[in-house]
Amino acid sequence: MMRRLARTGMGLIVAIALVAAGWLVLRPLNRPQSQTSATLEGLRSDANSDQFAHALTPRQFTFPQDHGPHNDFQTEWWYYTGNLTDASGRHFGYQLTLFRRALVPPGQQPSVAGRSTSFAFTQLYFGHFAVTDTSANQHVSFEKFSRSADGLAGAQAQPFNVFLEDWSARAPGTLSADNVQLKAERDGYAIALDLNNTKPIVLEGDHGLSQKSPVRGNASYYYSMTRMATKGKVTTPQGTFDVTGESWLDREWSTSALDDNTAGWDWFSLQLSDNVEIMFYQLRQKDGTSAIVSQGTYVDAQGKTQVIAKDDVKIDVLDRWVSDAGVNYPMKWHMTIPKQGLDLTITPRIKDQVMKLSQPYWEGAVSIGGSFTGKPITGEGYVELTGYTSESPTTTH
Repeated sequence: MMRRLARTGMGLIVAIALVAAGWLVLRPLNRPQSQTSATLEGLRSDANSDQFAHALTPRQFTFPQDHGPHNDFQTEWWYYTGNLTDASGRHFGYQLTLFRRALVPPGQQPSVAGRSTSFAFTQLYFGHFAVTDTSANQHVSFEKFSRSADGLAGAQAQPFNVFLEDWSARAPGTLSADNVQLKAERDGYAIALDLNNTKPIVLEGDHGLSQKSPVRGNASYYYSMTRMATKGKVTTPQGTFDVTGESWLDREWSTSALDDNTAGWDWFSLQLSDNVEIMFYQLRQKDGTSAIVSQGTYVDAQGKTQVIAKDDVKIDVLDRWVSDAGVNYPMKWHMTIPKQGLDLTITPRIKDQVMKLSQPYWEGAVSIGGSFTGKPITGEGYVELTGYTSESPTTTH
C-alpha cells in the first residue's frame, strides 16, 4: 500500500497513526511522535483544521443521508463491534472499523511538488479488522489502507455502502444502513455477517453533539445503533462457524476534539440482558483525573435515552494486565450507576485483545454480570483503551 500511495504522488503522506475508538491521525514520515501522542493527534487541531467544518452546536440529523460521508469534516468512522456464538455456545468477538481522513480542505485540489494535479486524491480510507476466538484464547487484528480513487475505497449514503477494497459495510438492495452486510477477510480469518437494527438510533451527548473538551468546537457529531441483531459466518483457521448474536455501531465525524491535557480514553459499550444499553467514555487527563466532559448514554428497553454525566458513574479497576510490549492496562472493572440502579462487573473475554497495528491499542469483547435495581443481570459488550503506557497513572473517577 505504501508503494501505491507513492505512485499517486502522495508519498509525503504515508504515515498513518491510528486511533482508537475510531479516533485517528495522519502524519508525515519525517515528523516523529510518541506512540501515545500519535494515537490522539487526529482529534486535535492542525494547520488545516480552520478550513474544515467543526461540530459547534446540536444539528438536525437526516437519515439516510447522515449514514454516508461528511467530507467537509476532517475525520470520520463507521465502527462495528459484536459478540457472537455458534450453536455449541462457542464465543467470538469481532471488530470492523472503516475510517475516512481528508487530506486537503474542502474545495482544494491536492498538489504534488507544489503543483495541483487531478491524479492525486483528497480522501484516504483505512480499516481495522479483528476477531476474538474465546475458546482458543486468541485475538488477531489486521489493518488496511487505500485511496479514494479508481474504485478502491469510498462511501455513499444511498444505497448505503462503505468499502475499503474487499472490506465493506453494505446495505443489500436499496435498504438503508439499518440493514447492513459486513464482509472482511485476511490470512484465514473472515466475517460475513448480516446486521439488522432493532432499536431507535441513539443521538449521543447533546442531541448528537458529543463534547470531548471544554473548548467550543472540540466535539464530534455522534450517533449509535446500540443493538443490531446479527447472524452469519465467522471463519478462523479452525473452520467456518455459523453464528448469531448482537452488534453495535458507533458513527462519528469531527475536525478537532481533544485538548493537550488528554492522555487517552476508556470507552464502554454494554448490552444488558434486559434490552438496556450503556455507552460511557472516560477521557483520562495527564494528571490521572477524569475530564469533566466524560459522559455517556443510558438506553432503556424501549429505546428512550438519558445522558449519563461524569459524576453519575463510578468505575473501579479490579485487575490489571501487562502486554508483551510492557503496556499496563486495566483489565476488569466495577461500574456503578446509582441513578439507574446498576451495579456491574465487566470482565474481558480474554486479556490479550491488543490491536497490534501501526499504533497499538486495546479493544476487546467483555462479559458482564451484576444487578439492575437489585435483580441479577448479565450482558456483553466491548471496551476500548487508548493512551496507556508502562507507567500510566491510575485514573481517579
